[in-house]
Amino acid sequence: MLIVKRLLWLAAFLTLCAAAQSQTGVDSTVVDVAQVNDSALVLKKTLLFIDSNKIASPENLLQQPFISLYSFPKRRSIPAGIVPKTIYLQYHLTNPGSAAKTFYVFPGQLFTAIKVYRKQPDGALLVLEQKDSPEGYSRVTMEAGESGTYIQQLTFCKNPKNYLLPQVINADYLDNYEKISYNDEMILRINGFVLSGVLLMMIMFMAANFWLSKKKEFLYNCLYSVCMFGLIFLYPLLLRTPGGFFTFFIGYFDFFLMVTGTIFYIAFTRKFLNTKTQYPLLEKIFRMEELALFFVLLAFSYLHFFTDMFWLENGLENCMKVITLALGIVYIVIAMKQHNRLMNYLAMGNAVLILFGCISLSMIWYKGKKYSIFTSAYFYYSMGIVFEIIFFILGLTYKNRKELIATTQEGEAMKLEAEKKEFEAKLAVIKAQQEERNRISADMHDDLGSGMTAIRLYSELAKKKINVAEVPEVDKISSFANELLNKMNAIIWTMSSSNDSLGNLIAYIRSYTLEYFENTGIDCRFTIPEQIPPIEVGGEKRRNIFLTVKETLNNILKHSGAVKVHIEFRMVENGLVLMIHDNGRGIDLDNVREFGNGLKNMKKRMESSGCSFNIENNGGTMVTLNCNL
Repeated sequence: MLIVKRLLWLAAFLTLCAAAQSQTGVDSTVVDVAQVNDSALVLKKTLLFIDSNKIASPENLLQQPFISLYSFPKRRSIPAGIVPKTIYLQYHLTNPGSAAKTFYVFPGQLFTAIKVYRKQPDGALLVLEQKDSPEGYSRVTMEAGESGTYIQQLTFCKNPKNYLLPQVINADYLDNYEKISYNDEMILRINGFVLSGVLLMMIMFMAANFWLSKKKEFLYNCLYSVCMFGLIFLYPLLLRTPGGFFTFFIGYFDFFLMVTGTIFYIAFTRKFLNTKTQYPLLEKIFRMEELALFFVLLAFSYLHFFTDMFWLENGLENCMKVITLALGIVYIVIAMKQHNRLMNYLAMGNAVLILFGCISLSMIWYKGKKYSIFTSAYFYYSMGIVFEIIFFILGLTYKNRKELIATTQEGEAMKLEAEKKEFEAKLAVIKAQQEERNRISADMHDDLGSGMTAIRLYSELAKKKINVAEVPEVDKISSFANELLNKMNAIIWTMSSSNDSLGNLIAYIRSYTLEYFENTGIDCRFTIPEQIPPIEVGGEKRRNIFLTVKETLNNILKHSGAVKVHIEFRMVENGLVLMIHDNGRGIDLDNVREFGNGLKNMKKRMESSGCSFNIENNGGTMVTLNCNL
């Protein structure tokens, strides 16, 4: 008896286990929808018919050769040749419960159109209204005790990632089912939104640069970033959203954004590197690639909207990706040969994008069943785009720094050129002034000089013919003419540019002094440096120095009572020191009424020429002129 009891308990336990297992997905040929509560029941006894020849209609649909869906090996990845075909799934459902049951049939992803038929008692198929059904689901209501056969007519989205996985979902459980499906991709979504934020900052950065600089390369990169933002942001936002805009996005719009963005990126690269003048070969390759991508986009659009040749459409898309990768490699090879740092930054960005693009393509062709973020083609492609933009920012930083240096150098060169022109203008003015001085001095020497010499000559002749005592004016005329001639010679010497040198100044002062003290009884001695440097001394400065020396000599002759005068020229670091020392009675610095104006004028004249004037008693009178030359 004990053994029998144990066997009965074991049988009851196995029965309960079998009942529990059927709730999670194992069903018979006729699916009991009453068991579907807080779960999704996989319809493993679903029948499949692929209308390859377009022969099916509601009248003959039940007579078509349906096969078991799970005997179709490509249900997880629909081949490109089947995507444009109409697909029919047939289910046998029953509701043995005591209450009506409303549920949704989810056939899989991705479909642009779903139509539901129900078999009537007379064998005809009735189309069920689907006004309240969410996108991608078919709403079915079965009364208590009702059974029936249902057929779903499906039109695939033109995408290589379609699959068939029919499930029955309780109406009250649909919201939780969609949340679970949404959360399954949460890591991928977070990654996509973070990368989208990076791209959004790039868009604003490029737009601001274009607004400030009006450079087209920033506009093209901004448009490229907009396309990539749409691609990276919309995919995680719409992922696992059956039907609706997601089918349009995944079937056509993502390719449109990809191709359009690539065209803008090529245009940006052409402007950024100035390939038209710097790299003619690259310019030709880029232009051909732009034109090819434009025609590929036109051909893809035509195939997508106006034909059922999805195999060709899908092949064209894959071919475009391979060709773009190949041209990217060609660009990298050319960039490496150019040894251009700016070009290399973009080449490194392209290399990273190509690497991640190859991984992305391998994930598209990957047939494994296990899905994670690391098997997502979208993840690798978006990461490649972000890394490419990072390298572009590095290149932009380098270019801006290089342009800043070039602009600074250009500004310095322009400043030097402006200073050069200003100096040349001043030099021209000085040259013109010198020429005018030379002309005036020549005219004075030729005209006034000859006239004054004649006056002096005739006055001397007159003095010999008449008694000077009776006519003292004649002697005065001779004296005034002689004095005026000496002054005129000094003026001519001052104005002539050929005399603008330190050596000429010293020689002229020495010559004038010896002539001035001739026949006066004053012994004049000079100390002159052995080597006089070739320093230019302008006419105005020469004139002021000479007039100061002349006034000093005049004071010595009239007031000092000296018999010896020592004139010393001494070269110092900043110029010339001229000392005039006599052995006379000296000067009473406290009583200079008689000579006050003369001393003030001498000091003022020296200060206006950048020189200093000093007078002191030192065994006579010593006048010191310190001239900064």
